[in-house]
Amino acid sequence: MRKYEVIFIVRPDVEEEDLNKLITQMEGVVAGAGGKIEKTEKMGRRRLAYRVGRHQEGFYVLFVLEGTGDTVKELERRLGVTDAVIKFLAVRIDEEQKRAEKLKAQRAIREAKRPKPKPAAPAPPAVPPALASTQQSEEQQQPQG
Repeated sequence: MRKYEVIFIVRPDVEEEDLNKLITQMEGVVAGAGGKIEKTEKMGRRRLAYRVGRHQEGFYVLFVLEGTGDTVKELERRLGVTDAVIKFLAVRIDEEQKRAEKLKAQRAIREAKRPKPKPAAPAPPAVPPALASTQQSEEQQQPQG
């Protein structure tokens, strides 16, 4: 089974109750096709980057799911024929996660091989400019002998 992120945008005029029904329905589609929803996130109403149909904003919903290609294909088909859904996008993310974990492990190995820098010597205490000028004037007033 592979991991996918599916994000879809619902029309802004859809009621909260209808939105919850739609989300439940799509979760049922995934479960019926043999997949498993790991996370459902309502991202809220947002302004769209460009006009889609007659809509300037929409309600974003994100699913993170585990399933086969057929599971995602069925979900995309259902999202496409649902009138309330303006746009949707499904992305396979398991390859990206593997690549990120591999890079993280390589970076940790590289850091372990790199010699640790020695701590810097402590800096001399800083003298405020007002004190520095009074010390200089005192030194000039004392006779050298």
